[in-house]
Amino acid sequence: MTNTAHGMSRMDLFMAECLTKHSLNDPRPLPQVFGYLLDENPITGNLSTEHMVNAFDALVETMRTAKVSDGPADAGMTFLGQFVDHDITLDTTSAIGTVIDPRSIRNVRTPNLDLDCVYGDGPEASNYLYSADHETEGFLLFGREDNPYDLARNCQGRALIGDFRNDENIIVSQIQGAFICLHNILMTHMAEGDDAAHDISDCAQMGVRRDVWHKQLPPRLKGFEEVRRFIRLHYQWIVLNEMLPAFVDQADIDHALSHDIFPCAPMMPAEFSVAAYRFGHATVQPQYTLRKGETALELFALRGFGFRDPGATIEMAQFFGPHAQKALPVGTEMAKTLFELPDNIVSSGLEWGNHQIPVEQAKKLGLRNILRDRSAMQLPSGQQMARHLGIPELPAPKALKDHHITKTPLWFYCLQEAQESKKKRLSGVGGKIVASVFVRLLKEDPESILNLHGFEPWSGFDKTCTMANVMQFVEKHRDHVRNRESLYCGPKQ
Repeated sequence: MTNTAHGMSRMDLFMAECLTKHSLNDPRPLPQVFGYLLDENPITGNLSTEHMVNAFDALVETMRTAKVSDGPADAGMTFLGQFVDHDITLDTTSAIGTVIDPRSIRNVRTPNLDLDCVYGDGPEASNYLYSADHETEGFLLFGREDNPYDLARNCQGRALIGDFRNDENIIVSQIQGAFICLHNILMTHMAEGDDAAHDISDCAQMGVRRDVWHKQLPPRLKGFEEVRRFIRLHYQWIVLNEMLPAFVDQADIDHALSHDIFPCAPMMPAEFSVAAYRFGHATVQPQYTLRKGETALELFALRGFGFRDPGATIEMAQFFGPHAQKALPVGTEMAKTLFELPDNIVSSGLEWGNHQIPVEQAKKLGLRNILRDRSAMQLPSGQQMARHLGIPELPAPKALKDHHITKTPLWFYCLQEAQESKKKRLSGVGGKIVASVFVRLLKEDPESILNLHGFEPWSGFDKTCTMANVMQFVEKHRDHVRNRESLYCGPKQ
């Protein structure tokens, strides 16, 4: 966990663990690649590519809605889900229209809930993320002179963070920033040696042999590693006990905790990353209010990837907690905003074989999800997955049957299950895939909360460890960080 060789990531250690722990005949794939839960599902039959694209387009058009309703999840949970996705997956290889076996795709992120999108590979291997000041060694760079709550940035405005995608909109950008602030707040407690510092150390050292902390770890990194593990454990707690139940039927989570429904599954299945976990696209609201009493802003007005003005700093209570806005329910209705992706995201059409997909269709996020499934990954259909799991199958929607297609792309099938169950959450195939993958990630990580008996969240986050309470803690204490201005990085604008 802590005594990593210079430049050796947690992924490298995990692979070393796999190579020594499992024989070469073990069917479980190594964690650095994606894979299938079932077999690939190539396209058969005599329907033309153009016909299939039009069929999928007709299906996606049934989702378009101008009427929005509140689901059970806080609005911020959609963006926390995006942040979590960026913590466990990054595929830089596959593209719509090009067939590729997911088993050949390297997952650039570590498939652990370990916040490598925040920490990179630590102060030595990812030193560009950290303070070079001796007084703040182990602190993460954060803030600019023009905006102390913006991410640290280079002269071109690029965020200095572990995963560039966490700057793509100003909401996920500020969730990223909140975790950086939390780290620096707790590092300040460690430097001061107060009661909170003792609580952090006691929590972080749970389940880890004392010689790891006192013999294998350089003394100057001890405080950093304790804070990092402390935050990881509470992050995992929130994912398992708050984020997942907000979007997944609790019965599926409980079943995954007690049953391994996909034995020998890959650490990161394509059915999860390309289909089931993309349910979050259907929970996006067309507008969000950043601060209480202000006018709501259109989703695509909240662009990132550049210097953020202080006026765009959000109040986390608007996104998490009892007074937060709500996400849309998981289901087959989708905000019309996502049918017209802006030019900075999609500015040209697509190709699938010899068929040219016009830009008007290429701008529909739902269609892009289905095309990636069918043209690139060739995932099993929803009905095939239901049959494998022994769940009653849902028939293909009318929009597909009218085009002589009887099997439903997995992404839409998961949303269809949620819609028909009226639970406003994933259930059935979608619920089982998402719950099982997260539980597997935690079970396979020997340092996770599922392998740490007796873990109790810190009382410093109030009575319960929730995203709302952690964000409130960050907002209350983020101005009280040791040598705070020395952590600023970025030119004046």
